[in-house]
Amino acid sequence: MRTRKLIITCATLFSLTLAVARPANAEVKLHNLFTEGAVLQREKRVPIWGTARSGEQVTVEIAGQRILTTADNDRWMVYLKPLKAGGPYTLKVQGDNTLEVKNIYAGEVPLIAAENGASAVAEANDPDLHLFHVPNTVSYEPLREVSAKWTPCNPETVKGFTAVGYFFGRMLRQKLKVPVGLIETAWGGTPAEAWTSRDALRAKPELDGMVRVHDDQRAKYPALKEAYDRDLQKYQKDLERSKADGTAEPKKPQEPGNPLNPWGPSTLYNGMIAPLRPYGIRGAIWYQGESNAGRAYQYGTLFPAMIQNWRDDWLQGDFAFYFVQLAPWAPAEAGTWPELRETQLRTLTKLKNTGMAVITDLGDKTDIHPRKKQPVGERLALWGLAKIYGLPVEYSGPQFESVEFKDGKAYATFSHITGGLSTSGDGTQGHTEQVLGFEVLGPEGRYYPAQARIEGNKVVLWSKEVPAPVAIRYGWDNYPVVNLFNRAGLPASPFRTDDNPYITKGR
Repeated sequence: MRTRKLIITCATLFSLTLAVARPANAEVKLHNLFTEGAVLQREKRVPIWGTARSGEQVTVEIAGQRILTTADNDRWMVYLKPLKAGGPYTLKVQGDNTLEVKNIYAGEVPLIAAENGASAVAEANDPDLHLFHVPNTVSYEPLREVSAKWTPCNPETVKGFTAVGYFFGRMLRQKLKVPVGLIETAWGGTPAEAWTSRDALRAKPELDGMVRVHDDQRAKYPALKEAYDRDLQKYQKDLERSKADGTAEPKKPQEPGNPLNPWGPSTLYNGMIAPLRPYGIRGAIWYQGESNAGRAYQYGTLFPAMIQNWRDDWLQGDFAFYFVQLAPWAPAEAGTWPELRETQLRTLTKLKNTGMAVITDLGDKTDIHPRKKQPVGERLALWGLAKIYGLPVEYSGPQFESVEFKDGKAYATFSHITGGLSTSGDGTQGHTEQVLGFEVLGPEGRYYPAQARIEGNKVVLWSKEVPAPVAIRYGWDNYPVVNLFNRAGLPASPFRTDDNPYITKGR
């Protein structure tokens, strides 16, 4: 299922071999994030790090800066003063040996945790858009290094790269005119807990249980695997005997599940997030949630905890974190996807410097991975262009603010109504069109479909079955049929005003 990073990261994710430790007498080396073609985050202090023997003096030079440090415990790190956008620069690192890495740039670096889509766009040929693809890796312990390198964006290198991330980065390049580096770390169909550190999960009583269960599985697995291997050998001998004797075949033993997998708590954080810290980034984009929809109530704690976990680890303060709200999908368990969309909406208001791209108009009833990737990436980019870079663009669709009940009708007010409300994604239709997807709640506790229309900057809704509505909701379905936009062509987020308990509470 979907997942995804201004840093681009997410739960669509893949295989990688990592080096974990250096011998004590190792020559000075750079982390693999600092290979030819690397993009360093402009206008921020930039960490550069690597390995060397303990006590070795290491000098780092780039763009007129020269910094000296001493390796401690076989590791070293320096911080560059903020760089202006540009390049190419040469990065020189000198200890007992000397390294030179050419074609280093300064620009924008998002971390991307997003769906790995077929974004092999024929015209994707931009030498100032650089890609770093983190291989799929699971680990019980946080890893230090990643076996990957930077590549310039072209029709070959973009194949298999996240489509959402590519279109996101392309729009930044078009608008900002500076080098952009995209770090993709993603593994499809994975849950958010896999991307969250053990300490962050254990710090929340609501999340600690999954760690304890996983620890128990880890402890029991070696004995179970050993017993399985014995049973398998016996099975193979009994199978040969049964074939020779013409007797019934024996039952094949069932292999125990290996707890070191991409669905276990912290396994992807350890293998695919920890090795990237603390590379200088502008922020992250995230496209995930389907794998947690059956536990949407828990996600309300888990998702903000994961975001804060990353922010704490990067030591860059509350960097921008933009995410995609779940797309419409019909086969989902009834009622679970609206609840997860609501936890995402609440995260938007709960954590500062977050943004949410709404895609209620881009779903596919039968495909959990909608094909329309370009508008998803561009809607994420709008948040960055407006909130980080200060461009005068609308970045959000209508967001519900309040509702007033009067004379049997409900009057809903919204923010982000640039140019007014519309029932068309291109923002051209008039104000009297029927608005789809609204419901009203009667005093007896049942929702009914509502008639709704745009009046000025409000939506007025009513139902003949509900003479005195007490609450409203919009798009509250796994596959909502909705059509409320602002004149910028951005869709409104689903919402509700009641406080009915989640059906996923307790899962």
